[in-house]
Amino acid sequence: MKNRAIWFAVPMLCWMVAQPSAGIARETVATGSSAKEQPGHATTIDWAAMSPLDLKTTVDIALTGNPGLEAAAARVRQAKAQVVQARATYWPRLDANASGARAELSENAYRQNLAAVRLLNPAATIEDPQDYYNADLTASWTLFDGFERKFSNASARYGEQSSAEALNDARRLLISAVALSYFSAQLALENIAIAEADEKFNRRQLADAQARRRVGTGALSDVLNFQVRKNQAKTTRINQEYRYEIALYGLAALLGLPGSRLPAHVQLARLSAETNAERSTPPVDELIANAMDHRPDIRQAQWRIKQTEAQVKIAQSDYYPTVLVAGRVDGERTGDPGFGRDDFGNRVQVGLAYNLFAGGYTRAKIREARQRKVELQKRLEELILSVASDIRSSVALVVTAQTQVTLQLENVDLVQRTRDLVEKEYNAGQGSLVRLNEAQKDLTTARSNLVLALVGLRQAWVALETRTGKILVTYGIPEVF
Repeated sequence: MKNRAIWFAVPMLCWMVAQPSAGIARETVATGSSAKEQPGHATTIDWAAMSPLDLKTTVDIALTGNPGLEAAAARVRQAKAQVVQARATYWPRLDANASGARAELSENAYRQNLAAVRLLNPAATIEDPQDYYNADLTASWTLFDGFERKFSNASARYGEQSSAEALNDARRLLISAVALSYFSAQLALENIAIAEADEKFNRRQLADAQARRRVGTGALSDVLNFQVRKNQAKTTRINQEYRYEIALYGLAALLGLPGSRLPAHVQLARLSAETNAERSTPPVDELIANAMDHRPDIRQAQWRIKQTEAQVKIAQSDYYPTVLVAGRVDGERTGDPGFGRDDFGNRVQVGLAYNLFAGGYTRAKIREARQRKVELQKRLEELILSVASDIRSSVALVVTAQTQVTLQLENVDLVQRTRDLVEKEYNAGQGSLVRLNEAQKDLTTARSNLVLALVGLRQAWVALETRTGKILVTYGIPEVF
């Protein structure tokens, strides 16, 4: 009879291990991005094909090499692993244990045990020391735990979605930082070109002044004036080259390049003229509405609230009993580990545990989870108000920048025509040197103001798209879900 019980218990244990919980079939787990969507250092970059380096390519490089983004991606993978851990609670648990021990009795214990044994058999002896061996196989399966597993799975899934949105938000902010840094470098690059044009103009005027002085029709003061102006333009160019170099270091750091340095031959693309889209008026209310649905940090906060709701349910599960079924086959032997069939026994049990009183612990845990939910809801409300305010400020900045670009375009055209006329008058001996200096200075200033306004417009659009959450779509980057 005992042997038949053993052979009944072993198949039952194996069946319990092989069968998944029926609840698993009803659970769906949100999947994240595939491996190819996860950031990772680019192994090879064909820099020869990337000069000039445009903004879209720069963003793509940053998304594959920035260490901070890789850290956010690692958090998503952690959340995926937590989902798998939560799902594992639906399965039965199988544990195998084995042990061996060598025990040597004290002299007093040996005498007492020997005396007890010889009461039944005066010729009996006790081996000392003695070897003991144990082996067991235990299978346990939680049938009901007050829906804790169900809501733990939900909490893990919501946590995974929250981590995915955190990764999207990190990408949003990284693209914004890369774009702003790129435009800053472009501004320095354009200012270099403006300083070179100013230097070239004064060099040409210097050559003409020296030629006129050699033939006796020019003054030394004119020669000295253009030498000073040329040197000032050269100084400006050197300063702008320094700013351009510093901007490239910052950009390279965002790209995750070793040593925070771009290859020496790589140059950025020149600043292009504004587009019709950049001249359009942003629809404020529509942008705010879209931001509420698409901005990653808002969606992350929403998923965290859902996760907290699941944690409230997890805390409430302590009000329910826990039902557990377990089966065990165990054996014990002395002397040697050569277990046989007669050394094993078995046990099958069903247990129920129900907490009747815990000093208010469960109620306090539920209250804590609910207040955490309230906190997250209020922080979300605060975030929504801040986002709406930021978008309105960004729209106002875009409109102002558009006006500035229009005015500076007109100024450059007017000042260019003025400078050309004054130059002709001076070369014809009808204009003053002072007026030519002023006209050239005005032209240089107007060109600088124009590129500053154009870069300001681009940066204003980047800030607006960052605050609305559309920047991922603008640069063709798929979101992670």
